[in-house]
Amino acid sequence: MKLLAHIFCLALALALFDAVAVNEHGVPYFFKGDHVFKGFNNDALLSNESFPELDDHHHVDHVDAAFHMHFDDDPSHEHMFFFLDDNVFSYNAYKLEDGYPKKIHEVFPGIPDHLDAAVECHKGECDEDSVLFFKDHDVYHYNIQTKAHTASTLTTMPNCTAALRFMDHYYCFHGHMFSKFNPKTLEVPAEKYPKEARDFFMKCRNYSKCDHTEHSERERCSRVDLDAITADGAGHMYAFRGHYYLHKAHGSDAYTADTIENDFRELHSDVDAVFSYNNHTYMIKGNDLYIYQVGEHNTLLDGYPKPLKDELGLEGPIQAAFVCDNEHTAHLIKGNHIFDVDMQTTPHVATNDRPLTHFKKINGAMCGADGVTLIDGNHFYKYESIMLMVASKMLPEAHKVSVELFHCDH
Repeated sequence: MKLLAHIFCLALALALFDAVAVNEHGVPYFFKGDHVFKGFNNDALLSNESFPELDDHHHVDHVDAAFHMHFDDDPSHEHMFFFLDDNVFSYNAYKLEDGYPKKIHEVFPGIPDHLDAAVECHKGECDEDSVLFFKDHDVYHYNIQTKAHTASTLTTMPNCTAALRFMDHYYCFHGHMFSKFNPKTLEVPAEKYPKEARDFFMKCRNYSKCDHTEHSERERCSRVDLDAITADGAGHMYAFRGHYYLHKAHGSDAYTADTIENDFRELHSDVDAVFSYNNHTYMIKGNDLYIYQVGEHNTLLDGYPKPLKDELGLEGPIQAAFVCDNEHTAHLIKGNHIFDVDMQTTPHVATNDRPLTHFKKINGAMCGADGVTLIDGNHFYKYESIMLMVASKMLPEAHKVSVELFHCDH
C-alpha cells in the first residue's frame, strides 16, 4: 500500500484529480486513474475494490466526474454518482442501484457526455438543490427537482478538472492548483487563488522534500494576504492563511508551519480573525466563535462553536481582533470600525465604536509590549498605542510583511 500511495502522489505531481466526491460521512474520495485516495492521509486503493461494478460495465481506467447527493428535500439522498464517458453510475451504500449504469442524458437531461467535473449544491448555497456540471468553459446549473438547467461560461478561473463541496465551501481543481468559488456566481475570492492543492488537500508523503520547498518557507514568503494573526501573553506568535498557519515561539526567530486542521480540527481553514486571552485562543469564522484551550493539543471548549453575536456582541464578518498584554479588553475590527469588548464582564457587549479611516482592508492585528501591529495586505503598520492608532491622521511607515515580519529576503 505504501508503494501505491507513492505512485499516486507521483501521478498527482503531473495532473491532479480526475474526480472528487465525499461519502455519506463527509470523507473526501479523490480519484486518479484507476485508484481512489480516501481522506487526506490514507493510502491509494483500486477504485474497483469499493465500486466493483465500474469494472463490470466499463474498465475503470478513470472517472470523469463524481458527486455525493444528500438533499433533505430529495428522497434519493445518500447516493454517489460516477460519470464515465456517456454513462452514469448511482451507488447507495457502495451498492450499484438497480438499472444502472444509464446514459447521462436519461438521468440528467440536457447535460453533456464526457464531463470534466460535477459538484452538488445545497439550497441556500444555490437557489435550489442543484448540481453544477463542468465541461470545458461551460457550467450547467441543474435543478434536482425540476430537471431544468441553465448554462453559463466559466470566466473567473481556469477550467475545472474536478470539483468538491467540503465543509460548506466549494473548490475547483485545475491541474495541481485549486480555487475556492461561490457556486451561485462562480466568483473567486480576490488575491487568494489559485493555490497548490497538494499542500492543502492531499498529504503526500515527503511532497515538500521532493519539491525542495518547505511549508514554512512557502508560508513565510508568500505574497498571498494573511487571514489572521495573534500573539499570546507568553510571546508566541501565530499567523493564519488559507489551510495553514505559522508559529514562532517566544525568543526564537524560527517559524514552523502546519495545517490548521491538524491543530484546530473543527475549523479546517479560512479563519477571519484570532485573538489570545487568558490561555485560550479565540477564533472567529463567519458568524461563529471557536474557543480553544491552549496546550500540547489545542482543545475546543464544550459547546463551541457558538454564535459570535451572542458571545462577543457583534455579527461577522470580523476583519481582525486582538488583546493587549495584561489587559482584559478585546478589540474587534469590523469593516473600518473598531469596537471594545470587556472580557471580564458578562454578557459581553461591543462598545466604544470608533472609525479607522486610513486602511483599505485590515487583514489582521496583534498587540504586545511594542504596541499595536495592523496588517493591510502585504504591509503592516506599527502604533505605540490604540489611542494613537485611532487618533492618527496619517499612516505611519509601511513595513513589508514577508521581509520584516517573517524575515524573508523578498
